[in-house]
Amino acid sequence: MEHNFWHQRWQQQQIGFHRDAFHELLTAYFPKALASGRVLVPLCGKSKDMLWLLDEGYQVFGIELSELAVQAFFQENQLQPVVQQRGKFTEYAIDELVIWVGDVFDLSVEDLANVDGWYDRAALVALPESLRSDYVELLKHKLPRGSKGLLITVEYPQGFRQGPPFSIPEDEVVAGFESRFRIKPLARVPGMVNNETPADNPVTEQAYLLYD
Repeated sequence: MEHNFWHQRWQQQQIGFHRDAFHELLTAYFPKALASGRVLVPLCGKSKDMLWLLDEGYQVFGIELSELAVQAFFQENQLQPVVQQRGKFTEYAIDELVIWVGDVFDLSVEDLANVDGWYDRAALVALPESLRSDYVELLKHKLPRGSKGLLITVEYPQGFRQGPPFSIPEDEVVAGFESRFRIKPLARVPGMVNNETPADNPVTEQAYLLYD
């Protein structure tokens, strides 16, 4: 996916992937992944899940390509961030929340040095196969040792629809992450695609705990 694809989605408000409610797998399982600390939220969009993490006492470090999405997050939640440049990124920050606008693949080891955990509900599933492996390598090699993550994926039969979100079976998760992380499946529940439940729903969502 080129950058223009996502910029156009936000400009045209084609953001069916955005949820107005906290994700139930986040609220049920994230405290089991990480009790406290700084949480990386890659491709965070304007997700309200960041508000839940803040309310639970976590520090949040989001990364998002679309500045429109980040501006919308702060405006819709009546927050006034301090905006400044951080190398290749534009930083929006207020209290325990920091969001960087830019390409997740530009993150360095130093950028992630203070991260304790990560939450991925919309990043891995948003990337085509050609980019998913690069993203997995980023997490494996740039996150600090001891980082724990909650990964949520979507799975549906081949040919059912075109992504994003892309279908990611458990064997792909294992093959991608097992060289760095232990992988513990936590839940498999009926899923939605762009906030809709298809007829005779073949879509499931899976939650995994990943830890060193």
